Amino acid sequence: MNFVNLPTHMKRKLFILFILYILAQQKVSSQTDTSFKAYEQSIPGSTLKFKLVPINGGIFTMGSPENEKGRDADEGPQKKFSISPFWMGIYEVTHDEFDIFFKDANTSQNLGADAITRPSPQYIDLSWDMGREGGFPVNSMQQKTAVMYCRWLYNKTGIFYRLPTEAEWEYACRSGSSSIYFFGNTESDLEKYAWHKKNSNAAYRKVGQLQPNAFGLYDMLGNVSEWVMDQYDENYFTKMKEVNADPELKPTSRHPRLLKGGSYVDEATELRCANRTKWLPEWNKRDPQIPKSKWWLTDAPFAGFRLVRPLKQPSADEIEKFFTLYLSN
Repeated sequence: MNFVNLPTHMKRKLFILFILYILAQQKVSSQTDTSFKAYEQSIPGSTLKFKLVPINGGIFTMGSPENEKGRDADEGPQKKFSISPFWMGIYEVTHDEFDIFFKDANTSQNLGADAITRPSPQYIDLSWDMGREGGFPVNSMQQKTAVMYCRWLYNKTGIFYRLPTEAEWEYACRSGSSSIYFFGNTESDLEKYAWHKKNSNAAYRKVGQLQPNAFGLYDMLGNVSEWVMDQYDENYFTKMKEVNADPELKPTSRHPRLLKGGSYVDEATELRCANRTKWLPEWNKRDPQIPKSKWWLTDAPFAGFRLVRPLKQPSADEIEKFFTLYLSN
């Protein structure tokens, strides 16, 4: 169609339609911008809140190049993925927040795939005197425990929170970077952003004490390692070869699962964005319970988590299937 040769009345109609289209797009954009922004979530039964920031979707390269210092074979070959938008907690979940769930007597009932819906009593102080109240990250827990907290929070708020997938976690950690660490490749700068073996004095610290990454997320590297949703597989990148968007390796067995970010006990090379920490059975070898606890990890005081909320909320049926899958394996 040649616009120049159209009759005047047709040009006028097309121009009006074009203006209406632009206004409609601006309205949609405005609605999206209004709803997809940072917010605070209150935790029912307490005065506590936690803050989440929006992570816009995008495409990134996951894994590490073969020449990266400290690289392990399970970090590649690198793969490009597109990630859908989500919110992420700016801090790791704290003892204060988790204890509302831990002490909620109304949830200690038998339900479905779980023995109980409230964590079993800790048989020793699993904070190991590193700190509990006042903003210290919750720790020494199995992935199941973190997922149960997510289900409890969903039942309390009606909003679906979960752990991030490995790909979502790495995308958020990198925050637009492609370097070894989200701030660059210089190991000596790590102390500005992460509690690790060199600066932690062998203890985790209160969340949010150091500098955040470009997305405004604190302690993505170091402090406590963070559970992600995926089953651990050394051949992850090969298995995800045909996947282009929102990859996730769903669980088929209880072991092994996966943590990211490294912790306060780790060397700098373990805090690289691409590093993957495999759950080891010996993390519970000193557990005095018989059978061993499904909630706690006696020898993994470094294991914690943070929350995400997908922008597109699943249906109630999909949510139930999600929790059934992750709590039955």
